Amino acid sequence: MDTRNVIAAISLSAAVIILYSLFFQPPPKKIDQSSTEKNKIENSDAPSLEQKEKIIKISREEALSQSKRIQFENQSIVGSISLKGASIDDLTFKDYNVSLDSTKKVNLLSPRDSEDGYIIESGFITTDKNVDIPDPGSVWSVVGNDKLTDQSSVKLTWVNDQGITFEKEITLDDKFLFTIKQKVINTTDKKYDFYSYGQIIRNKAPDITNFYILHEGLIATLDDELYEEDYDDIQEKKFTKTSQKGWLGIGDKYWITSLIPPKGKEFKTTFDYKNKFRANFVATEPLELNENSSIEDRMQVIVAAKRVDVIDGYADSLKIDKFDLTIDWGFLYWFTKPLFHAIDYFFKLLGNYGLAIIAVTICIRLAFFPLANFSFRSMAKMKVLQPEMARLKELHKNDKMKLQQEMMALYKKEKVNPMSGCLPILVQIPVFFALYKVLFVTIEMRQMPFYGWIQDLSERDPTSIFNLFGLLPYDVPSFLVIGAWPVAMGVSMFIQQKLNPAPPDPIQAKIFMFFPLFLTVILAPFPAGLVIYWTVNNILTMAQQVFIMKRTTVKTTT
Repeated sequence: MDTRNVIAAISLSAAVIILYSLFFQPPPKKIDQSSTEKNKIENSDAPSLEQKEKIIKISREEALSQSKRIQFENQSIVGSISLKGASIDDLTFKDYNVSLDSTKKVNLLSPRDSEDGYIIESGFITTDKNVDIPDPGSVWSVVGNDKLTDQSSVKLTWVNDQGITFEKEITLDDKFLFTIKQKVINTTDKKYDFYSYGQIIRNKAPDITNFYILHEGLIATLDDELYEEDYDDIQEKKFTKTSQKGWLGIGDKYWITSLIPPKGKEFKTTFDYKNKFRANFVATEPLELNENSSIEDRMQVIVAAKRVDVIDGYADSLKIDKFDLTIDWGFLYWFTKPLFHAIDYFFKLLGNYGLAIIAVTICIRLAFFPLANFSFRSMAKMKVLQPEMARLKELHKNDKMKLQQEMMALYKKEKVNPMSGCLPILVQIPVFFALYKVLFVTIEMRQMPFYGWIQDLSERDPTSIFNLFGLLPYDVPSFLVIGAWPVAMGVSMFIQQKLNPAPPDPIQAKIFMFFPLFLTVILAPFPAGLVIYWTVNNILTMAQQVFIMKRTTVKTTT
């Protein structure tokens, strides 16, 4: 019995250690069969996009005022397109504030000359150095309508001195999708080859979460395979891959800037860093522009808040391969995403994500009810058997072998599994990981309140037991912020532990007594929604356990 209790204690401790390592320790570098192919520069006849830009750092407002612009707006975003370079370089999300205590909206894109420059370019390039093509300094003209909305498109033109006209017709849907139809018109008797391209340029890496369960940086799915490159990785080595289908972009925790190349055409994707981060594609097959004729191509740009319904909607309607992976669902994708949909369903029903988490907790408890019943029956029997086990231990205190034999005989006779008490905790671990992921990466949970002092379920409980949850007039250091919900969770764990059979060994008993306190401190910085789940789960577990224990009796003989 001593050995089994030690194993139980180790198992419980290992669960926490594993949890901690998954969240805080860096994973090993991923090595896959395509790693060599991913990081080499593939041979292609397609020209590369050169970067010959000076780095200028001025304020966003000053940069916006330096060129003429056309405005765009729909129900979701507002911003402008610079006529200098015809780049989309100013975009603000209308529905999202920077923080809970601020009314300032989130600005994602900014002009190239600003410190946080973040722009989208598109166009055609050619290997013929005798042909003038638009560059970042070229000033485009507006033809007709001068404001882009979801009801009206805009057309831009630029003409070189060689009789070639470049056109862009840009449309915008009611959410986050730009469609750019590009055209080249040749009025000469010469022939040319042009390659279409799209490019995202970001001056510097943003302040990232730097949490190893979340990727922020350059991302693509190319020919059914997901590629994720951190900002640090791209500064060290360029990434290039030629593919037939897919998309590419730069992803933040809650936002995505992405390019969808023309369908049915091979393209080369490149991620690199030369004073600025770049993610671009170039078509590998040229469009032949004959004399007195024209060519055209079409690409799509999605600059979006990573709402699940929006991302999945674009993936389905535009048939974008694996576009839902812009949201980092993690290795438990098969469970994490359905869990989100379950929470979202109850949110629409109950109107509060905290209540939705509680509803899902109840559903999970019902799903695992038979397994928990088996575990709790065994634990109840173990508790009833404590006097008999103590008697055997005293009777055979000088014969360990005999004691083990008698214990095993007792377990077999009463059909008791001393390790069954670990089952409820083991079952909770994947649920815990998946719920943490949902709270951490989905923008739907961002700045969503519960009741009382919880104003953001995706952030930690802001109160602390060390100032009596705000009753005392002073702030405490961040490492001492152990809020009311984490304390409630710890108390519920302590009470639940009292319902379980106590280890006969005093040292083991102290280890188990310390466990709720340990988890309270470890989980205090975690999202409040996760702590609410764990607390409610503990309460439901205790109710089920008390009910089963009251109905469980064991007849023993002395």
